[in-house]
Amino acid sequence: MNTHQRVAIFDVDGTIFRSSLLIGLVEKMVESGVLPASVKQAYEGEYHRWLDRTGGYSEYINALMDAYYANIKGVHYGDFAELSKQVVADQGDHTYRYTRDLLKKLKKEGYFLLAVSHSPKTILDQFCPRLGFDKTYGMIYEIGPEDRLTGEVVDKHFILNKAYIVKRAIEKEGLIFKESIGVGDTESDISFLELVENPICFNPNAHLYRHAKINNWKIVVERKDVIYEL
Repeated sequence: MNTHQRVAIFDVDGTIFRSSLLIGLVEKMVESGVLPASVKQAYEGEYHRWLDRTGGYSEYINALMDAYYANIKGVHYGDFAELSKQVVADQGDHTYRYTRDLLKKLKKEGYFLLAVSHSPKTILDQFCPRLGFDKTYGMIYEIGPEDRLTGEVVDKHFILNKAYIVKRAIEKEGLIFKESIGVGDTESDISFLELVENPICFNPNAHLYRHAKINNWKIVVERKDVIYEL
């Protein structure tokens, strides 16, 4: 344990991965028949409203998550893990250039790389090591008899609080906040961005953008092949 190692904390979905690992997993589970087609039908309307910009991304992802959690009970963990591997094998390189390059730079500078996400830890454990992360926190699903998911998330109230998770990791790993860096894209990341010395709001949604402007946080946008600061 390095008791004086600097830390860089990253959200994953929409910050490193160009979409959502959970979206990819849900679609793969429906495609393979592990989840019924009705799951996709439940969020398809919100998805098209988001595409047409008549609805928001949060409404789309919330509808997807509601359908997902309502149907994962009874799914065999072996299927869940295998499909997670397939998603990362197919889409694992779909990353933003800015955060991918930042991770490489910070790794060379000796930073401890910490990922804090609300995606399933099973798929994060496939995705994050490829990018050099030292520790990953995500949703851990309870496994019941016959290795089937119960539909419950272990200690969900803790993982939803990213600041709590970060503080716990700092203490457990013996890290320091001096020269610390945090990168996130939505308001769910504000709690840990407030802890670091150098918060970066990358492709922020409106809520995080407003918060960043008020607090004079760094804002970075990557659009097509252009990366710029606001």
